[in-house]
Amino acid sequence: MDSLLGYQSTGAMAGRKKLSPEAALPASLEDDERYACDIERRCRLVIRAATIIIRTSPMLPWIQLDTAKIPGGGELRLKQRGTEFSIMLGTNELMNSRLSGSEEALATLAYERIATHKRPHILIGGLGMGFTLRAALAVLPEDSTVTVAELVPAVVDWARGPMAEIYAGSLDDPRVAIHIGDVGALIARSKGVFDAILLDVDNGPDGLTREENDGLYSHEGIRKSKSALTRDGVLGVWSQGPDPRFTRRLKDCGYGVEEIPVRAGRTGRGKKHMIWMAKS
Repeated sequence: MDSLLGYQSTGAMAGRKKLSPEAALPASLEDDERYACDIERRCRLVIRAATIIIRTSPMLPWIQLDTAKIPGGGELRLKQRGTEFSIMLGTNELMNSRLSGSEEALATLAYERIATHKRPHILIGGLGMGFTLRAALAVLPEDSTVTVAELVPAVVDWARGPMAEIYAGSLDDPRVAIHIGDVGALIARSKGVFDAILLDVDNGPDGLTREENDGLYSHEGIRKSKSALTRDGVLGVWSQGPDPRFTRRLKDCGYGVEEIPVRAGRTGRGKKHMIWMAKS
């Protein structure tokens, strides 16, 4: 950052020296305007760099904002560090506000496969930090419906409270309906209702948050999801990594299956997550 303010590095052990006044000032009055623009540009770069450091510096402490009990056992913890948010289960981080690429891809990949459906109805299992919801709303037509099933009521409160900026008003979109309850139970009593079912209720097909989630990814759970889909509907599933056994279960139940690795970060960086697109 020093070089932006008129310092030059002379080596790791030699320290830094300031530029001479003759080198720093314009050669003539005709260069004043160009000199002023250069100083303004450097100041903007310094401010931007400082902002990034403040937002992402590991020196900032994590602050626990709230906790929430999970039905059936376990506790979620909402934490904040600067502008960064994290939802934890024990020592496992379930979600982080800096990593949204794969959650967004879950929605966009599904819509690409149902784009010809009229008045599409999407079911999202797990509100999370709203990345899948926001991505779905960005591509879905105005006559669509998005039902979000969230098991833990406090997560919806967090979305309207400390994390409201992340959700950007998506919960108030007229296309959105919030269902507080078990997404598995909602799927089980729905027949031919949804054009796409998008599941991001755990870290993958093995239930980390609660053992009951395993039922969603069993043969029986997969068949129930297929029954809840419209003709040519799509079951989309997010996971932190591949799971060949789950792929086999999808195929056993008659789905056409695509396994799509997607980077966690929005810029194509970070760990690769896995998304299954299963066509009914």
